[in-house]
Amino acid sequence: MKENRDYLEMSFHSINCFANDGTLDVNELEKILDIAKRDGVVDDNEKRVLSNIIGRLSDKELRGELRRRVDELKAEYDL
Repeated sequence: MKENRDYLEMSFHSINCFANDGTLDVNELEKILDIAKRDGVVDDNEKRVLSNIIGRLSDKELRGELRRRVDELKAEYDL
């Protein structure tokens, strides 16, 4: 079975998002999550990448809708 390499695309996409304006918004996070979910399974590598991305978010960014979505993802995927 071929290894899923979506986590690499997720990482690349997140780098572009952060490089754009230094922050990540909820729409950008959803696009990254869509990459992880497109094969129907969020595997351990994808969870690791999601966790790393979330870990890079500042307290200033983690407000409102983004905070709610991050909390949902942490609970849903045990991040």
